[in-house]
Amino acid sequence: QVQLVESGGGLVQAGGSLRLSCAGSGRTFSSYVMGWLRQAPGKEREFIAAINWNGGSTYPSTSVKGRFTISRDNAKNTVYLQMNSLKPEDTAVYYCAADRKRIGLTNDYWGQGTQVTVSS
Repeated sequence: QVQLVESGGGLVQAGGSLRLSCAGSGRTFSSYVMGWLRQAPGKEREFIAAINWNGGSTYPSTSVKGRFTISRDNAKNTVYLQMNSLKPEDTAVYYCAADRKRIGLTNDYWGQGTQVTVSS
């Protein structure tokens, strides 16, 4: 069982930066693939980025590649999403997810979400 708690969301102007954190519980955190997804109002949930168990491989989506960076610190049971050059279309609820195999639209565990709002 893994519990995930996101933090770091908020209101930021376009062009600004935010760093989201996702703290996980449990001794098996390092065995999970971790990732971030987001859902904007009226839109479907969208994959943003994933990272393998030891942080050696990352998989950003094309929509955020070059602007967002996913990382993890297994000693702290935490995964991060550094978001730079934010745009109004990045406004969404951002969710952290954990899965034994891969991050997709269905995952083993989810956080409760954190709101990110980018003003123009």
